[in-house]
Amino acid sequence: MEPPLLPLLGVSLVLLCSAGLTRSLTITSVDQSMFEKAQGEKVTLPCTFELSEEDEGPLDIEWVLIPADNQKREQIIIMYAVDRVYNHYYAGLTGRMQFTNLDPRSGDGSLDILNLKASDTGTYQCKVKKAPGVQSKKIQLTVLVKPARTKCSIEGSQEIGKDVTLKCVSQEGSPLLSYDWRRVSGTQNLPATSVLNKNTGELLLKNASREYSGTYSCVATNRVGTDECSVELNVTPPVNTAGIITGAIIGTLLGLSVLCSIIFCFCKKHREKKYEKEVHHDIREDVPPPKSRSSTARSYIGSNRSSLGSMSPSNMEGYTKTPYSQVPSEDFERAPTQTPAFAPSKYDIAHKIGDITVV
Repeated sequence: MEPPLLPLLGVSLVLLCSAGLTRSLTITSVDQSMFEKAQGEKVTLPCTFELSEEDEGPLDIEWVLIPADNQKREQIIIMYAVDRVYNHYYAGLTGRMQFTNLDPRSGDGSLDILNLKASDTGTYQCKVKKAPGVQSKKIQLTVLVKPARTKCSIEGSQEIGKDVTLKCVSQEGSPLLSYDWRRVSGTQNLPATSVLNKNTGELLLKNASREYSGTYSCVATNRVGTDECSVELNVTPPVNTAGIITGAIIGTLLGLSVLCSIIFCFCKKHREKKYEKEVHHDIREDVPPPKSRSSTARSYIGSNRSSLGSMSPSNMEGYTKTPYSQVPSEDFERAPTQTPAFAPSKYDIAHKIGDITVV
């Protein structure tokens, strides 16, 4: 027995009506849900929609930032409600975001974010409400940093027969970075013995020769940009290390010889000065004080007396006539106005000696 058709038709009509209510508001921008942009650029996150006659309530449009950490709450960043825009909810995007269309009621609730930063990376959700319809859409935004401040360098000896490594590193840039080397001067082909690591940016040149000399350029690349640097390679013959060592030894010995000569001369001069000071001091201690004229005269008279005692009468005559002028005098001279106190006494003594009769 076949089931009655009227009940089944009634159920179908109910299902269709309920389906029409949920589909009354539709988001039409479903083509792209992931964006990759470079830092400093602008991005437009699309959110277009269509309304139906059943949607009679007020129109509300919200853009929400969904954090990567599920423990954190969603953050409203901008909202359109009751014909007004509210954009002061999220300080990180203040002044850098706006609705693409000045009147979102036209069916365009897309969001523009200006001057992108790496911190803007995240999941954004557009919610459109017009009772009884509610629809939403999620968009993943990734902000990448272009390679920047790329530096090239050379590691190893730039001598014939040696292995040389050219290095390339970008100080800034989002992963994944890729490096590529090329030769600028002469032939642009890399040497046959070169080995390139695109992940680390190292170019190994084995058994270098003079033909390897020239300018090499490195290009750092990621999904949003490039940056490059260059370096000059100059392969030269090996240095004569034996000659350098010999010259260094000779130079060292000469330097030591000069230093020893300076030290010897200084010590010798120091000893001579010390000896001169000691000799001068000894001489001043050994020199007796000068004698006066009176003491010189007394010593002379005393010597004459001692000699008279041993002389015979026949020899006395010569001594009685000794002139006064023969009396020894001291080296220093007295003033002409001064008369020695001993002169008269010496003359009288000499005179009396002439009258002495020796038995």
